[in-house]
Amino acid sequence: MVPAESVPIDAIAYEIPIRVGAFAAIFICMFVFELLSPRRKLTTSKMPRWFNNLSIHILNTAMIRGLFPVIPITVAILATEKGWGLINLYHLAPWSAIIIGTVSLDFVIYLQHVAFHTVPLCWRLHMVHHTDMDIDMPTGVRFHPVEIILSMFIKMAAIVILGAPPLAVLIFEVALNGGSIFTHSNAYIPGAVDRAIRVFFVTPDMHRVHHSVIIRETNTNFGFNLSWWDRIMGTYQDQPSAGHEGMTIGLGYFRDEKKLSFLSLLVLPLTRKKIRNLINPVRKERNS
Repeated sequence: MVPAESVPIDAIAYEIPIRVGAFAAIFICMFVFELLSPRRKLTTSKMPRWFNNLSIHILNTAMIRGLFPVIPITVAILATEKGWGLINLYHLAPWSAIIIGTVSLDFVIYLQHVAFHTVPLCWRLHMVHHTDMDIDMPTGVRFHPVEIILSMFIKMAAIVILGAPPLAVLIFEVALNGGSIFTHSNAYIPGAVDRAIRVFFVTPDMHRVHHSVIIRETNTNFGFNLSWWDRIMGTYQDQPSAGHEGMTIGLGYFRDEKKLSFLSLLVLPLTRKKIRNLINPVRKERNS
C-alpha cells in the first residue's frame, strides 16, 4: 500500500490552478507555434470552428464541475486511504506507484478511445470530435458533453481498480489535457524531431492520421500521450496515404460546415445518417 503521508497535500489543494495553468501555458505556446510554423493550410473558416469548439469546451467544463462534486483526484485520495486497487496490494516505493499509475491510466484512455470507435452508441458521441474538417488546437477540446460524462465515470472506475496514487492522477490529468492540445495542433515539427519524440510520445503528425477521412486511417493511432500502445496493439500507422498536406480531415458523411454549428454538434448523435466508421476490425474501406 502507498502510505497516505506520501500524498503531496499542497499539489492536491492546488489541483485546479495547476491544471488550468498548465493548460493555458500549453495553449498559448502552441498557438504561437501554429502561427509561426503551420503544418498545413486550413480548408475551412477558422473563427466559426474555434467558436464552436471552445463553446463546447466551456459547456463541458461547467457541466463537469456542476455534476461531479467528487473529482478523480478526490477518488484517488480515498482509494489510497482505504487501500483500494491493484497498486495498493503491493508495498511499492511512492515514485514507482506514481509511474505505474500514470502509465496505466494512459493505457486505459487508449482502450477507451478504441471502444468509442467500436461501440455504435459511443461512436455516435465520439464522431462529434471527428466531424471537425480541419485539425488544430481547439479540435482537442471538441467532445460531446455525454462523452465527457462517460469518460469521467470510466476514469474514476479505473482509478479505484488500479489504486492510482493522487499525484499520478494529477500528472495524468495535466498530461491528458495539455497533450490533447499538443497532438491536435497544426504545428510543423521537422521529420527528424518528430521521429525522435514519437519513440515515446504521440506527435501532431502521428495523431493527424487518426483524423483522416479514410476509414482505415481513422481507425489507427488511438493513443493520447504515449505512442507505445498503438505499436503494441497493432493500430499504428506512420503517415497518411495522401500525405499531411494532401489528406482530407473529418468524416465523409459530414462535409457541410454550416451544419456543424455549436447547437448542431450537441444533437449530432441523434442523426439518422448511416454511420460507417466503426472498427470491424480496422476495415479496408473508404468514406464516400
